[in-house]
Amino acid sequence: MPAIKDWPEDERPREKLLHRGADTLSDTELLALILRSGDAASGNSAIDQGRVLIQNFGSLRSMAGATVAELCSIKGIGPAKAAELLAVFELARRFGSSMLRPGDRYSDPQTVFAHFHERLRDHKRERFIALLLDSKNRLLREVNISEGSLTASIVHPREVFGPVVRESAAAVLFVHNHPSGDPAPSREDLDITKRLKEAGELMGVRVLDHIIIGSEGYVSLADRGLL
Repeated sequence: MPAIKDWPEDERPREKLLHRGADTLSDTELLALILRSGDAASGNSAIDQGRVLIQNFGSLRSMAGATVAELCSIKGIGPAKAAELLAVFELARRFGSSMLRPGDRYSDPQTVFAHFHERLRDHKRERFIALLLDSKNRLLREVNISEGSLTASIVHPREVFGPVVRESAAAVLFVHNHPSGDPAPSREDLDITKRLKEAGELMGVRVLDHIIIGSEGYVSLADRGLL
């Protein structure tokens, strides 16, 4: 097969995008533009490499959740190309998020879901995050507490409320994702939330909510009367 540079101009991904728009390109062609080159050892073009990636991962969303090691397991994809792909996917997540910034007022769990959904839905490990708020429920900062299956040992009141005290936060709400995609709270989720709420009451810090993010939706423990 001839190299992409030897294709008719109107069939090359870059020229096609410039002349007809990005929406006219297939997923494979868009990946080819990111990769820029194929695998010289196998003779694959960038288009071929894009096709191999989609065949191996099944979809762009599955690819977006891949690790560097998983991407590099594909012949022709090294650390540099893996980094470029992951950077593009991270930009897409940030673009698709409704950002919460310091000073923004917390009003409802839907706002938190919109902020975290794209960031957390593809993570293969649970991430537990605390949002620290002032007395008017305005965001002070976001703190990553832990990563991994939730247990009382890794989500300990000491780890959670240390930043709360340092920031003189008046309130806090918790967010974490379920890699399974199902946001229904587990018994461990409920137990940890109860423990953290009790610790907050002792310290005079309001625990407003614990929001669990799934692949397509969320559960607010406060809305369900479980807080």
